Amino acid sequence: MGLVLKKHHIKLCLETIRKVMFSMGLQVTLFSKHSGRYNSYHGHIEQVVPNLLKQQFKAQKPYTVLHTDVSQVKLTCGKWGYISTVIDEASNEVLAAKVSSTPNRILIDQTLETVIKKIPATIKPILHSDQGWQYQMTNYQVKLRYHHFIQSMSRKGNCLDNASVESFFSMLKRECLKRVRIASLSELSTLVENYITWYNTQRISLKRHGLTPVEYRKQYLANN
Repeated sequence: MGLVLKKHHIKLCLETIRKVMFSMGLQVTLFSKHSGRYNSYHGHIEQVVPNLLKQQFKAQKPYTVLHTDVSQVKLTCGKWGYISTVIDEASNEVLAAKVSSTPNRILIDQTLETVIKKIPATIKPILHSDQGWQYQMTNYQVKLRYHHFIQSMSRKGNCLDNASVESFFSMLKRECLKRVRIASLSELSTLVENYITWYNTQRISLKRHGLTPVEYRKQYLANN
């Protein structure tokens, strides 16, 4: 709230902002680690690669370090929907998001194909994931190398190693998906698409000095 006011050149102290938010029935939503996280780890299916990032999340240049993961959402029909995303570490921009009824190779490949089209030819990005079976598959890893992606993986069972995408999924759920009843995959897909459009173009943060993800990317690339 404070950042939004500052962006519109309105200066208020934190206590005043709290009182105004309280009078409007608004409250801060806090991060929760209990987010119904999907666990794709099935052991060493094929090839596990080293953790190149080691929780050193210091990327400033867009497209150089990316994070990917899959999360699950319970539908009112009792089935699950699965969301696969790729996040840019520097800008926090969501570069790809796909929804499916199954967390299979097709979902992961579609997500990767979307990202490949957005990466400038001169950049060889690191793509970090957990040790999920989909990311261990030979075909997936061959495709990464063919397109000059450098693969990195979290340590087993350590979600903090992939904090950027974990944080996004937490926000997506608490700010959007957990506020409504979702009956079908098409509804889930529409909600995710609309939220990401808003998140990329409207949601500002302290990390980006009051800029949205898209504003950060455009400003950095224009000045460097």
